[in-house]
Amino acid sequence: MLDHTTLDRLRATPVAEGRHLIDGQWVGASDGARMEVISPLDGQVLTTIAAGTDADAQAACAAARRAFDDGRWSGLAPAARKAVLLRWAALIEAEAEALAVLGVRDNGTEIGMALKAEPLSAAATIRYYAEAADKHYGQIAPTAPGTLGLVHAEPVGVVAAIVPWNFPLMIGAWKLGPALAAGCTVVVKPPETASLTLLRIAELAQTAGLPDGVLNVVTGAGSVVGEALSLSQKVDVVTFTGSGPVGRRLMQNAGASNLKRVYLELGGKSPNIVFADAPDLDEAAKVSAAGIFRNSGQVCVAGSRILVERGIHDAFVEKLAAQARATVVGDPLDPATQAGAVNSARQLQQNLTFVEEAREQGRTVIGGNRIREETGGYFMEPTIVTGVDPADRLAQEEVFGPVVAVIPFDTEDEAIAIANGTDYGLAAAVWTSDLSRAHRMVARIRAGVVHVNTYGGADLTVPLGGVGQSGNGHDKSLHALDKFLNLKTAWIKL
Repeated sequence: MLDHTTLDRLRATPVAEGRHLIDGQWVGASDGARMEVISPLDGQVLTTIAAGTDADAQAACAAARRAFDDGRWSGLAPAARKAVLLRWAALIEAEAEALAVLGVRDNGTEIGMALKAEPLSAAATIRYYAEAADKHYGQIAPTAPGTLGLVHAEPVGVVAAIVPWNFPLMIGAWKLGPALAAGCTVVVKPPETASLTLLRIAELAQTAGLPDGVLNVVTGAGSVVGEALSLSQKVDVVTFTGSGPVGRRLMQNAGASNLKRVYLELGGKSPNIVFADAPDLDEAAKVSAAGIFRNSGQVCVAGSRILVERGIHDAFVEKLAAQARATVVGDPLDPATQAGAVNSARQLQQNLTFVEEAREQGRTVIGGNRIREETGGYFMEPTIVTGVDPADRLAQEEVFGPVVAVIPFDTEDEAIAIANGTDYGLAAAVWTSDLSRAHRMVARIRAGVVHVNTYGGADLTVPLGGVGQSGNGHDKSLHALDKFLNLKTAWIKL
């Protein structure tokens, strides 16, 4: 953990104005426009970034296309790509403390989580895919005598990676690692409210020896830069983590342009199901609280619906409320803080609106207020809403804040019906001592990840992806490489 002296020094470090990285050059927006970066810690301007234009996005796509087509990266031996990526991972890891603090100042995540989940996670992810670069084999088909069928796996081309603000380095690396390891070139569109760390690791990629044009970064509004990337004829794949409406727009643009592949990791309303035979109710309450309140609830797989068997409902809510009250919400750069700031004033207002609607519906609200307003920052206390009907907006729509809906159930079948009763299917959890029940629930819950007697913590060895309106495709694990590879058959008469 960072000491206070280091934290204070890094907190006070001036932040340079952000620029685009296009074809190896750091440049401003083509029209000179800039966007303010507002720190959620105090509501003050931290720095500015280039406000990208359609022309900027097109220039980055053209650079990535040239870099792919001339083979400066895709034509390297996989072991050579691996060496560059390993150097990049080492540079990120060496600068982890500074990157973590920069990210906290930009998006508000508590430092204890930020250090591990952002730069250290990004370095580990890039290293993981670097090691996979020279270990991905083609296939020989079991054909009839006299023919030879070969299946080659080739890099797909230019990738547009559109990254969210909650964990820009971690999720960015989930996209950059496999895309670059596969031999693709990339244009990254960072989030408007959390661009700074991605810009910095792009500098480190240059230092590591990544050729010009292989990694390009264009900052700015999603409605401008993201729109241009998804419509570009030079982009072969879009990989996106974010909201459902934006995901739909990206798919429409793919259809309106060159039918590029679009992989989406979208929202979630993940059910966390606690049965009366949970092995340890105190542990279930503790882990469930962390599963919704860490990073102020700004986690795609957050357990934002807790379904509790009726016989233990009141006892569990009491334990959960104790955990909520004990959660230290404070300065994200204080190591004692357990939940930091909400990313933006807009997100904070959205959170509060959900809570106010629940109050108006007569639901019981524990917490639910803005706090630390005197700092100028965007902070909200952990919030529990009970008496929630499964049809309530709070039980159906993603809040993306520290707000959890608690819903009672009586039977296993009812729990399944409630769990599957939304448009989403990203994550879930089941707390039970019954092994047979655990397996039944894993089979019946519609979700990409189902935890049993835990919540969160799945590492790179397993895929993350959703079903329904939580998206398609997978980040993490070796399966993530599939998004960035084309299969080519060679059919040879012998």
